[in-house]
Amino acid sequence: MADKKTQGVKWDLTGYFPSFNGPEMTQFKKKLAADIAALQKKAAALAPLSAKTAAEWEKLLLLAENAETRLGHVMSYVGCLESADAANEAYSSESAKLDMLAAEYSKFGVDLLRALKDVPEKFFTAFLKRGALKGAEHSLKRVRERARRTMSPDEEKLAADLGVDGFQAWDRLYNKMSSKLEFDMVWPDGRKERLPISRWRALMADADRKVGRAAFEGGNKAWAGIEVPCAAALNALSGTRLALYKRRGIKHFLDQSLFGAGIKKSTLDAMYTAVHRSLQPVREILKAKAATMGRKGIAFYEREAPLPLKDSQLYTWTEGSDKVSAAFDRVYPALGAYYKDFLKKKWLESEARGGKRPGAFCTGSNLTREQQVYMTFNGSLGDVNTLAHEMGHAWHSHLLREMRPWATEYPMTLAETASIFGEHLLAAGIQADPGISETQKLIMLDEYLSGAAVTILDITTRFEFEKAFHEERLKGEVSVARLKELMTEAQKRIFGDALEPGGEDPMFWASKLHFYMSGVSFYNYPYTFGFLMAATLFAKFKAEGPAFLPKYEAFLRLTGSDTAENVAKRSLGADIGKPEFWETAIKGLSEPLARYRKLLENLKVAA
Repeated sequence: MADKKTQGVKWDLTGYFPSFNGPEMTQFKKKLAADIAALQKKAAALAPLSAKTAAEWEKLLLLAENAETRLGHVMSYVGCLESADAANEAYSSESAKLDMLAAEYSKFGVDLLRALKDVPEKFFTAFLKRGALKGAEHSLKRVRERARRTMSPDEEKLAADLGVDGFQAWDRLYNKMSSKLEFDMVWPDGRKERLPISRWRALMADADRKVGRAAFEGGNKAWAGIEVPCAAALNALSGTRLALYKRRGIKHFLDQSLFGAGIKKSTLDAMYTAVHRSLQPVREILKAKAATMGRKGIAFYEREAPLPLKDSQLYTWTEGSDKVSAAFDRVYPALGAYYKDFLKKKWLESEARGGKRPGAFCTGSNLTREQQVYMTFNGSLGDVNTLAHEMGHAWHSHLLREMRPWATEYPMTLAETASIFGEHLLAAGIQADPGISETQKLIMLDEYLSGAAVTILDITTRFEFEKAFHEERLKGEVSVARLKELMTEAQKRIFGDALEPGGEDPMFWASKLHFYMSGVSFYNYPYTFGFLMAATLFAKFKAEGPAFLPKYEAFLRLTGSDTAENVAKRSLGADIGKPEFWETAIKGLSEPLARYRKLLENLKVAA
């Protein structure tokens, strides 16, 4: 029965290449490498942008956009293969080779930065008006802004070379260690089982708290076994970033993250001012859940666990997928049709099996205009929600498919808005379905509110931990013991009385993949941003009905063409630089929380 409950589907990646390192892929890589080398050579020999070199730089930019599209295509493909079969050495080897090719391409970027760094504003503005660059203006403005925070061209090229076997290698090491990690699960009946770490998160979120605690304890013992290399990787990643920031004249460790997120520091401050003002109301969500079990608070590992209801259940893949499909059909038919086509094309990997990398993501190719969703479906309602979340990402990219590649590069803040809007659609679809029982609706409401608490409390905890870690890392390496202290302190401070005494998870710094991504730092607050922005958008959808959906799609299509502040202003007429904007979304949780409490009073909850 367990196997039946955890079944899923395997994706079809032949849209990328017929086979891994077959003749088509081999020739593709060979041509790409040659084109990147030629591009780099031409850029290195070309003087900075001026009236004399403008035509040549325009040609190189078009060639670069094409090369970047092809590089993204092959890297997405290998990333998919490696995630689904992390123990495959051929995939890991190929991933490392592609990192080297990406480093070579980045050297063109170094020369582009050199070309744009000191160009007068008037001339640069005129250059952007060239017809061939239409739609790429925002992307090129960001390149010019980045140019102002660079080392010399030779230093930047050296950093790119060293990044492959240094900076990015720590990311790859962590992924390899985590994907091969196994833990001992002692089931409540005394049965012992050795399980892959990809099963860990779902088991901690089991409705049976005894199962959740056993998984938490077994998993953390496994993480403790690799805590030293994890700490080494975390210190190396942060230390490298800080050293490069200093050489590039980047004054604060958050500045690069904010640039990547497409927001101003004042916007982040406004959001977190609202969050800190509203911590207690959000904590009440978790306290209400704890009260149903005769407890005052929850343990940190339980933050994603559902209510232990008698009707709580695991779903087969078919059941879970059908829930997503039906919900989309009910409230957003175009997305429902897209999901059906997505399944038909097998652009989704959800099967639960060993050897898979933990987590979930959406990737894709601007070359073939396809998206791919990766996850591990273990049967929980949280997994159903993850599916809706990732399909939100896929739909976002789908809506941008006709735009030039450089106009599809949107920041994480706005990416997470689309994915969390997908979660809202799932919740609304289930609440509106007369065929779903009150208990099942309570389960979905619990999932939504728990997700809100996680997004606001858990993500803020991660942000606070990462800030504190970077502040200490400026002074030297941070020990394993201190990493545990920093994580525990952040959990206590943010969760407050919603966290039961002794309910902290001191190893969360090791088990959370997001802290180890070399491509981006502070991979956390965009989720809070996205949740609150999505809540605002969805409130407008509820008020306006289907007439709002074209506005929502216009919002998504703008995301690669302007800053987050301007996208919000142009789409919603909203000023996201004020705490009041964000507080409105948080206050919107009061109504579902009141409904949640009422449903809890009417339904018997298992102890």
